[in-house]
Amino acid sequence: MSAAKWRKAMNSGAAAVGEWRGSPAGSPRPTEPDRVGRGEREAEPRHLPSADDPYADHDAPRWLKFLWRHLAPRHWIAAAALLVFPFAASPFLTFQVGGQSLALGLVALSLMFLSGYGGMVSLAQMTVAGAAGYTVAILGTSSTAISLGWPWPVTIVFALAIAVAASVLVGWLSVRTEGIYTIMITLAMGVAFYYLALQNYSVFNGFQGFQKVYPPTVFGVDWRSPVPFYFLALAFALAGYLAVKYIARAPFGIALQGIRDNPRRMNSLGYNVTAHRVAAYAVAGLIAGVGGILFTWYNGLITPGSVGTSWLINILVIAVLGGMRHPLGPFLGALVFVLLQTFAIDVIDRERFNLVIGGVFLAIVLFSPDGLLGLWASLRARLQKQRAVSTSLR
Repeated sequence: MSAAKWRKAMNSGAAAVGEWRGSPAGSPRPTEPDRVGRGEREAEPRHLPSADDPYADHDAPRWLKFLWRHLAPRHWIAAAALLVFPFAASPFLTFQVGGQSLALGLVALSLMFLSGYGGMVSLAQMTVAGAAGYTVAILGTSSTAISLGWPWPVTIVFALAIAVAASVLVGWLSVRTEGIYTIMITLAMGVAFYYLALQNYSVFNGFQGFQKVYPPTVFGVDWRSPVPFYFLALAFALAGYLAVKYIARAPFGIALQGIRDNPRRMNSLGYNVTAHRVAAYAVAGLIAGVGGILFTWYNGLITPGSVGTSWLINILVIAVLGGMRHPLGPFLGALVFVLLQTFAIDVIDRERFNLVIGGVFLAIVLFSPDGLLGLWASLRARLQKQRAVSTSLR
């Protein structure tokens, strides 16, 4: 049952109770079958196709109805621009900026899902992504002799499973805390994984890590070439974006947002707060695992530096830069971060690059706590207000 039908069923049940309570004294109370039947009839209304919603009939797939109802024309315009971008830009921009932004955006999207919808700030998302990347390197093929060389479908399945398991472990240990304690626990686990990878040579190959970790050649396509890798990252980024949008409107997402706002009340209503939060970590782990595999393929290697403290903080910076209240924010923040990382080094010294990132981050947070999307929303609201005032003066 969709979220809209679930809410309508709840409202119809409340309306039935209200009718009985508001009936004159002495009126017979409706029997249970009558009330249940009325609720079922109201909860399952008959949708007829219309010009505005041609997919309103029940025979249409749910994903098709979701796309039609929740994707505005601007989304289709943005999708068309993303499809045209690799053919209009140079291979350097396509791979270095486009592909890297989409891979990092997926990792930051997992953090946005936890924080924006669940109210949980985790600094271990790059650790989860790194666990998936290390699994691909260990079980797959690389230039290191300790790689096992398993088939790539099995390797990817194991990598995503380990990423989900690692995220569930992080969630299970941290969901019973709040605020600064959650941040410190997730940061401690991220630092512990970094030192484990740095000091272990039998499994993680120590500080050298794994070199030449490339995506497999499927259908005769080299997926690390700029245009194929861009479209591969774009496909998974679009899937992650739509998945988060869909989950946010599903009963699980609505309950998760209720837990974010008032966990005690949701617990009193019968919701298992801990289970919902751990499940949110599992979903975030899957998204971060996909992003970690793509980021490992983009770099062609994975080392302890890929999961170091700097990258744990960078993912938080990317998510906050774009905005933590919309799934588009992490990708926008990743684009700004990659552009600064790519071109700011040509302007200033490499040692002072983080100063530029910190200055941009501080400026955006001061002027817009909701990131770039919040800045755009406030600017758009101001323009609409000015347009309304000018229209009223006419």
